Parts: sequence; C-alpha cells; structure tokens
Amino acid sequence: MTNTARRTRILATLGPATDAPGVLEALIAAGVNAVRLNFSHGDPAEQAARAAAVRAAAAKLGADVGILADLPGPKIRIERFAGGKVALRVGQRFDLVAETELGPGNEQQVAVSYLGLPQDVAAGDVLLLDDGLVQLQVTAVDGTRIITQVLNDGVLSDRKGLNKQGGGLSLGALTARDAELIAYVAGLGVDFIAVSFCRNAQDMVDARALARAAGSDAALVAKIERTEAVENLEQIIAASDVVMVARGDLGVEIGDAQLPGLQKKIIKAALAGNKVVITATQMLQSMVDSPLPTRAEVLDVANAVLDGTDAVMLSAETAAGAWPVKSVEAMHRICAGAESQFEMDTNFEQAQRGLQRADQAIAMATMFLAEHIDVRAIVAMTESGGTARYLSRFHGTAPIYAITASAAARRRMALMSNVFPVELDTGGLSPRQAARAAIAHLSGQQRLGAGERVVFTSGENMAVHGSTNTLRLLQVGSDGQAVGLESLHGPE
Repeated sequence: MTNTARRTRILATLGPATDAPGVLEALIAAGVNAVRLNFSHGDPAEQAARAAAVRAAAAKLGADVGILADLPGPKIRIERFAGGKVALRVGQRFDLVAETELGPGNEQQVAVSYLGLPQDVAAGDVLLLDDGLVQLQVTAVDGTRIITQVLNDGVLSDRKGLNKQGGGLSLGALTARDAELIAYVAGLGVDFIAVSFCRNAQDMVDARALARAAGSDAALVAKIERTEAVENLEQIIAASDVVMVARGDLGVEIGDAQLPGLQKKIIKAALAGNKVVITATQMLQSMVDSPLPTRAEVLDVANAVLDGTDAVMLSAETAAGAWPVKSVEAMHRICAGAESQFEMDTNFEQAQRGLQRADQAIAMATMFLAEHIDVRAIVAMTESGGTARYLSRFHGTAPIYAITASAAARRRMALMSNVFPVELDTGGLSPRQAARAAIAHLSGQQRLGAGERVVFTSGENMAVHGSTNTLRLLQVGSDGQAVGLESLHGPE
C-alpha cells in the first residue's frame, strides 16, 4: 500500500498492541506517517524503547516517520478506591476530598489529585468524571471537601479523569512532571512535543523555552481541549507549530453539541495561521475490538478530511486495540476515498494579504500557478520545511515534493498535508544544478515522467532558512532531465 496516493497524514499512537515483533513495520507499510508516544501511560523507559524501535523500523523501510511525545499535562483525576470501583446512584451524596492522606475511597468519598479544586468550584457547578459518564453537582464546599450530589447512576473506578463543565479550572498547563519529561524526550530526539491542556499562548512559549533549553528543536503542538484554550485560540495558534483538535476532554468541557462546529472553527483558524492541524480522539473507536469501522466513523474521518485537517490520529485503536494494522489500513482507505471524491477548491480570495516574507509570497504564487495550469507536481527546495508548510496550506491537488538533506526537517514535514519529503543533498549546488538534480532524482524514482510539467521553487542561497525567492515552470525531458533551465540564471 503506497502513501503517495493519500494527501492526509496518519498519526498512530503506540502501546502494548504495537510492541509485538513486526507490528511497527506493518503499521508504517500500511500508511503511518508519524507515531505518538503517550506519556500519560506507561513508564518513560517503555516509551524510549518504542522511539528507538520506530527509528530502526523507519530506517529499514526507508521511510521518514515523525515521533510525537504527548505530555501528560495537569489532568485532574480521582484517586483509588478500596475495591477498585464503586457504584453510584442518582441523588446520593458523594464527596471529593482534596487531601493527600485521605486513603482509599468508598461509596461516600474519594480523594482528588488536584488540591486546589475546592478553590475553583462553587455550589451549582457540574463536575464530569470518566469523560462525562458520571456527573456530580456541587452542593457545597467545606474546606478541602467538595460535597456533591450524583446526577446519574454509574460505576466509577480508580484514577478516572475529572472536568468542570464549562471550564474555569485555574491550574497551569505545564506541571513539574511535564518539565522533567520535556528534558527526557529532548534526549530521545523526538520531532514533536504536544502540550496537554494549554490555556494560552504563554503556556506554549514556556514549553518552547524548556524544549530549546534542553537542546530540542521539536515542533510544539498545542492540544485544544479546554474552554480557556478556545477563548485564546488565535494567540495559541500564533505561538505554536501544530494544533491538535483534542476532542475527548474538549467535548466533555463544552458539550457534544458544540463539538462539530468547534472542530471546523479550529481547523480553519489553524490553516489561516499557516499552522499544521491534527484531528484526534475516537476517530475509529469501534476498531479497538472490531476489524471494520462503523459507517458513522467513516463519515467522521471523511468530514475531518473535507474540513482541511492535515492529519488524523488513532489512539486506543493502535495502542491497545485488537486490530492496529487494520485500523491504519481503514484510515488510509477512508482518507484516500474522501480526497478522490471531494477535491479541495483553493480560494485565493481568502488568502492572507500583506505578506512580509518572500517565501510566503512565493508559496502563494506557486499554488496559483499550479492551480491554473496543468502541472504534475510542485518541487520545493527547502532547508527547514517552512516552504512546504506554506505550500500545503492551500490544499492544492498537485503533490508537493519537499527536497532536503535534513532528516529532522523531513520528519517534521511528516504531518503536513500533501507534502512528500524527499532526501537529496544539494549542498554547494547553484539553483540550476539543484533543479537538474531534483528533477533527475524524482524521475529516477518514477515520481515524474517525460513531458510532465512541474513548478520548481528555490532560493538563491540553497542552505539558508527562509531564503526561497524564486519559482520556475519546468518540464521533464525524455531523458528525465529538466527542460527550461535557461531562465535559471547563475553559474553552473
């Protein structure tokens, strides 16, 4: 199964189900572009072993696979029960206690991990546990004790998550544990670091500073899963490299009815801000147990593709499910089907105005040219992947071949829609020589054929970030060489 027929990227979470010999290679062969290491679960050493396995499998298959480290963040959880779980009945009193020494919980009470919770709630607030399956209404706050009334029958088990309906919890996004893990994943050489429960742009600025101080150049991913993040969406996007629509906790806080429209809003805002966007959570949830997705799941994935998402994410489906490879195959099939039936219509009237950078202007001109004449592909010489990202924001139909010698840059492009990173060292070459080398290389890979036209972008200084300032329309000759290089001035 080939990845090059599919523009939308696939991000798969690793876990026990992917640890068996051969599974990781099968996932990459089935279409995985990047993997997620969820540091909310498992020992960090286990995730480090998975990161090493990804690098080895990708090298074996000749693939550029990105690695995303997902930080736990300040997830509020209840503590453990004496019997592992309790059955709650509607109308009964149930207390949440913000004390570290309370001991195991029972049918009357349980401790909570966030000791500041009593200061963040008041009578009338609704608290949602286990993704909203158990709902509690606060009736009073007495010191460290939050007195609630159970709103629905349900079973509550150890360490389930807790949200406040409508948001408003004051705890920050980066915990001391997150800071430790940022330094740890920097040592693993991950390509993306995801900040859970970010509230504002400063959370992302702080995370970036910690990553850079630890020697990591990873792209920063803002997970939008709090009401406060929605209120500060544009500023968060500006401070991030990638945005994730984290529909689990977000749906709990804002309510299911608001989620579809908000998903579309976040994707649109991320694209307008020239940032990569991921849609995540329960996309093929039934495939944890079933070898086939439901029709509703097929439509959900296809809808995200039509919204313009760069990537779709698999969580428990691959990390703990019975059918990890089939889940990726299904995701590939659905994305490719949606793309083939509903081609994106690039609206240049809504394109960004007042561009300050030459490479952004070149990207816009390139997409305009590619959409108005018949070209087989766009070939972009890029040092860091920035040119490819700008090009991919327009969601054109021509594939974008991003040429770079940097393995790190190729992996960071793994989540960009319609971008296909290609390894080629053009260091020391003039623009004309680089164009000739790139066209010949792609022809040798049978990605370009004789007579086909391409739009070629490059910079006068081939090794400087952000230096793209030239585009040319070239044709592939019968010998696989570029025709039309006469307009590329400069020494051989």
